[in-house]
Amino acid sequence: MEDKELIHKLIKNDEIAFGYLVNSYSKKVYNTCVGMLQNMEDAEDVTQEIFITIHLNIKDFKAESSLSTWIYRISVNKCLEFIRKKNRKKRSGIFRSIFSSDGDKAIENHSDFIHPGIELENKERSIALFKAINLLPDQQKTAFILHKLEQVSYNEIAAIMEVSLSAVESLLFRAKQNLKKHLLNYYEENEK
Repeated sequence: MEDKELIHKLIKNDEIAFGYLVNSYSKKVYNTCVGMLQNMEDAEDVTQEIFITIHLNIKDFKAESSLSTWIYRISVNKCLEFIRKKNRKKRSGIFRSIFSSDGDKAIENHSDFIHPGIELENKERSIALFKAINLLPDQQKTAFILHKLEQVSYNEIAAIMEVSLSAVESLLFRAKQNLKKHLLNYYEENEK
């Protein structure tokens, strides 16, 4: 089904068209969420939220970019929103634990995340890599995950992030430089 026809049917609340949209994009959306959130359960929840957002906002889609770019943009924004919300909860949890007796219930930390596409023998490297990716600023992290994990082109990343092509190149260059710094200690200690 062509994007124009699909959008037209989605605006009219066609259930078959929505099912087609979900079947066509759910894997890409979920993989983007897994890469950014580094937790499969959170990725499933956010993926559902993304498709609800698409359903509720399809009438506002202006076709200034492709449908897939718009969906990626929503995915990235929802993931970043989820991360910010989770970080706020962690901060408030820390304060609560300082001032309350039930502070033993720490908020989950997913720093030992292993991406489902990683081979078992690369488990330790994967953990180190995703810890380092988590240290990147949001823009660098987004560009890196879209390009390296999702194989999205520079042009589409620019459209998704609403930045110039040179900004994408710069973000990816800085992300790689930062990852080298973060991973240098790991490789010096563990890869001798």
